[in-house]
Amino acid sequence: MSYDLTHVRHDPAHCLPPGLFRSLKKGDRSRMKLDVTYTHGKDRIRFWGPEPLGGDDLRVLQGLIALAAISGAKGRGIVLSKDSAFEAGQQLRLSLDLKWDAIEKNTLIAKGSFRQLARELGYADDGGSQFKTIRASIERLWAVSVIVERDGKRQGFRILSDYASDEKDGKLFIALNPRLAEAVVGERPHSRLCMTEIRGLKTDPARLMHQRLCGWIDPGKSGRVELDTLCGYVWPEEASPDALRKRRQIARRALDELATVGWTLDEYARGKWEISRPKLG
Repeated sequence: MSYDLTHVRHDPAHCLPPGLFRSLKKGDRSRMKLDVTYTHGKDRIRFWGPEPLGGDDLRVLQGLIALAAISGAKGRGIVLSKDSAFEAGQQLRLSLDLKWDAIEKNTLIAKGSFRQLARELGYADDGGSQFKTIRASIERLWAVSVIVERDGKRQGFRILSDYASDEKDGKLFIALNPRLAEAVVGERPHSRLCMTEIRGLKTDPARLMHQRLCGWIDPGKSGRVELDTLCGYVWPEEASPDALRKRRQIARRALDELATVGWTLDEYARGKWEISRPKLG
């Protein structure tokens, strides 16, 4: 099967915050909330929302960012400024809830269909249940507010806009927040994630580890990391000795998944890994 989406140009500040995306078990969404503050360079960024974000939400966001890059004519993204005459686009800008300095920023639209997005993400072809999963993730991402503070200035927005969709034909239009948009169009440094690798990963722990590793290991490079640090990429809170032992087992299986999509792993000491990322294809 051929695919249109090859890679994600992701904002590192959405890739790297511990706990922004995490492994969830049944019932976590009803009893937990999201409140994560992260410092990236000179920016202090707070993410908060009514529910935590899981591996399914991470996967959908990655696909939408990749889709936004090719949504326009000639494979270029659809940039949406505050002065755009595109009426539906202005509604999407409104639902991003842009505040303070973000009001002047451009956004970027992901245009496509639920079916296209599901296929590009590697979902099994089971129709309606896929669309419900994707729709639920989009709505969770829209509910997350973001405040960025730098040198006394502030920007406010949501991770994604609410979406304009047509339930009959499954079409969707979604706006990325200005920070994500700037990463896609090259106005800020970005982390590059390979969509072939994303499609090849089968479990949430592997997806969570993959995004975090892509945030600090460049293509063709390597880094050293301890197994317990990798566990923290999946479960940010502390654990009992028994729970930690189980987490380490799951993390080792997630590393095996990374190996199946081309990463090279060397456990040079017990629980200490040198991880090499594939070169760009």
